[in-house]
Amino acid sequence: MAANMYRVGDYVYFENSSSNPLLIRRIEELNKTANGNVEAKVVCFYRRRDISSTLIALADKHARELEEEMENPELNPVDLPEKQKHQLRHRELFLSRQLESLPATHIRGKCCVTLLNETEALKSYLDREDAFFYSLVYDPQQKTLLADKGEIRVGNKYQADITDFLKEGEEDGRDLAKLEERVWDPSSPLTEKQIDQFLVVARSVGTFARALDCSSSVRQPSLHMSAAAASRDITLFHAMDSLDKTRYDMTRAIAALVPQGGPVLCRDEMEEWSASEANLFEEALEKYGKDFTDIQQDFLPWKSLTSIIEYYYMWKTTDRYVQQKRLKAAEAESKLKQVYIPNYNKPNPNQLSVNNVKPGGVGGLVNGSGAAAGAAVGAGGLPGALGVISAPPGQTPGLGRACESCYTTSSYQWYSWGPPNMQCRLCASCWTYWKKYGGLKMPTRLEGERPGPNRNNMSPHSVPMRHGGSPKFAVKTKQAFYLQTTQVTRAARRVCQDIIRPRFLARHPYLPLNTAQIKQECALRLPDKPKKPLPLKPVERKPLESVVRYLEAHPCPPKQDPPRAQTVTTGSLTPIKSTPNILNNGSPTILGKRTYEQHNGMDGMKPKAPQWDIMAKRTAEPSRTTSAPMQQVHELD
Repeated sequence: MAANMYRVGDYVYFENSSSNPLLIRRIEELNKTANGNVEAKVVCFYRRRDISSTLIALADKHARELEEEMENPELNPVDLPEKQKHQLRHRELFLSRQLESLPATHIRGKCCVTLLNETEALKSYLDREDAFFYSLVYDPQQKTLLADKGEIRVGNKYQADITDFLKEGEEDGRDLAKLEERVWDPSSPLTEKQIDQFLVVARSVGTFARALDCSSSVRQPSLHMSAAAASRDITLFHAMDSLDKTRYDMTRAIAALVPQGGPVLCRDEMEEWSASEANLFEEALEKYGKDFTDIQQDFLPWKSLTSIIEYYYMWKTTDRYVQQKRLKAAEAESKLKQVYIPNYNKPNPNQLSVNNVKPGGVGGLVNGSGAAAGAAVGAGGLPGALGVISAPPGQTPGLGRACESCYTTSSYQWYSWGPPNMQCRLCASCWTYWKKYGGLKMPTRLEGERPGPNRNNMSPHSVPMRHGGSPKFAVKTKQAFYLQTTQVTRAARRVCQDIIRPRFLARHPYLPLNTAQIKQECALRLPDKPKKPLPLKPVERKPLESVVRYLEAHPCPPKQDPPRAQTVTTGSLTPIKSTPNILNNGSPTILGKRTYEQHNGMDGMKPKAPQWDIMAKRTAEPSRTTSAPMQQVHELD
């Protein structure tokens, strides 16, 4: 019951595709829609497979820097085996500020995501199930990676250097005037009543100064607002500082409040900020939280970081902060605290089942082999062309295609994985690992890190066989495209022929071409050209019927026979070559005369030698006689 109860703040798996790995999200809110369904507002986490290779290189560089800073050799992941390093990449995530809403029914379980702790060994994440870590923040819009500012600063480099205690009678050799500055003397001759009276005078001077200031009159139009602004801490600090600087002489301190130029006006950040800037700050705080660096970059770039932080702590003392806190508490009360999601028991579409096999195959097939055959039928193959081969005695049927990750040939359930033309599959354990961690336990041949498992259904040339028996290479289809030139480019070809030199560039296609110079020169020459468009050579294309009639009337001339090797004249009609065909380090062979199908014993009749066809035609002609076979041989040669 508790495992199926999901609350705000939980890290969970979401499924958006039956074949892709699960998404990792953090629940921020649980909202009930109008039709009664529950939606989860979540924070997105990205895997390494979700970002570009350029950003992955930056992440690896950041990881190497962390490894160099680690002082404890036991925590350094350099000494880990290659398999564990490969699996450790699957545990790394990248936090993002992106929020999205997903149906709560797509939740597939809980996981644990923590900020990378420099004092914790990375191997500990491999020992725990459903454990992930992150140290960088990914921006999907800007395609950038930044270090998380909320890292916990733990380690020797973050500790303060504590000096030794002074011994009895030992003097401190440091200059105390350089270390600290006195701003108030509690043993002053003034009484508490006199100090309070001076502070009242300072508030009154501050209120009068705001009445004289034009910008303050706009921001605080009433006397009450001006008096409240004059009573803030910045005014009191200035008054007490004036007392200390005048050695607590009331007369001189009051004169310092009102110098010759007029009363002193003291403002803090709360008074300096406008209403629009305050609204921007509240909006940024709602989006980024207390990440003041991002608030400055995206919302208030004209404000300094010190000003933003100071305004934040002053803003927390206002009534507006209290009102927003009450509103959030009321919204939280109306929202869902938790939701119960039952276990998802529907079969996966990638699951290979023996029910897909057509009747008439080998009886008693295991799940994997039957599923592989059934998948071929579903893909458009014919049951008679499947070529299901019964296993040898003492071997379980269907062990020809092993798991793509662990190479096992036995599993209670198999799943199709990878491109359809590769026909790869995973066992149940590796499929669960793929869905949770977004990779395979071992590097796969699709990643180019190791060869694939041994296949029993290979051709003699180690080429995967199709169901019909012919070899087929897994070739990636190329997307067709064409380059379309603009009108300006076409005009530049004619206007700037002296710069482009098309004939010269046609013979030297690899020479660089200064396109910027051509564009600039074309822009200068075009206004001088006549407004009438340049005449183009008309192209008259004949209809297809006339082209076909021409080809029929003018067939392609027959090709000349290539010169043959010198032959030895004998009394028979069979031409004998002077030297045999020597291949394979001197061993005589006739492989050079046979086709691929003839050599491998596949379907197809052996064609007659071309010289026998010519001999049959020539002997069949009535004008020729067979009394001179030697002459015919010479003519053929």
